Amino acid sequence: MRKIVKFKGILFISVILFNILSCQSQEKKANSTEIESYSARFERLKKESISKGSVSNGTLINGVLFPFSGVNFQYFDTTSYVSGRAFLNSRIENSTIETYQEFEKLAPNRFFYIMECSNQHGGKMHPHRTHQNGLSVDFMMPLIKNNLPFYELDVLGKDHYLLTFDNDGRYSEDKSISVDFDLIAHHILVLNEKAKKHGYKISKVIIKIEFKDKLFNSKYGKELKESGIYIVKGLSPLINSLHDEHYHVDFVKL
Repeated sequence: MRKIVKFKGILFISVILFNILSCQSQEKKANSTEIESYSARFERLKKESISKGSVSNGTLINGVLFPFSGVNFQYFDTTSYVSGRAFLNSRIENSTIETYQEFEKLAPNRFFYIMECSNQHGGKMHPHRTHQNGLSVDFMMPLIKNNLPFYELDVLGKDHYLLTFDNDGRYSEDKSISVDFDLIAHHILVLNEKAKKHGYKISKVIIKIEFKDKLFNSKYGKELKESGIYIVKGLSPLINSLHDEHYHVDFVKL
């Protein structure tokens, strides 16, 4: 009798797990269909994008939709994507994609997540103060645990913006998880290099002020510090607290 009860218990748990996995699979398939359907509405324009005004008061003409995913990158949230918040100036899109392509060789074991960009025609995009002319991009902080890439927190979608990290870049809920400052520094350097080939450069990087020492003391951080790329020197307490789980990059024409 005990064996039968035990077997039924295992069977019951197995059925539950099967149903959960099936639902997750169906949801993933539904999301994939939604993304494909949405992307199909925005065939890449042959016209060059035009960014007018500033990142905090501007518009975007002929903006292009950033690909939802690639070999080593993915947009962070389906809802954000199909709500039209992943548009960029075509030259910034090319620079960003070419940077990821470069990292297929530089760091073949790493996967990246890009976050919110701009609306199709630019303009205000709540709750961001910038992101208005296709020249602003949020990049998710790459994480490590036990000196290995860590991705379990990268799949939270919009809730990722709510994650908190202490002043040393350690996740508030698990101090063994921390920001990979060296990879961030390397990414910024390559991104700026690619942008210059398209007639742009990084004008500003917004990252939690307390992270700057960690960033500059990393292997590539020393090169970043000497590069002339502007990393913000001061932020309001609110804006500072909002840039601990992602870093914001603005571009400007050369």
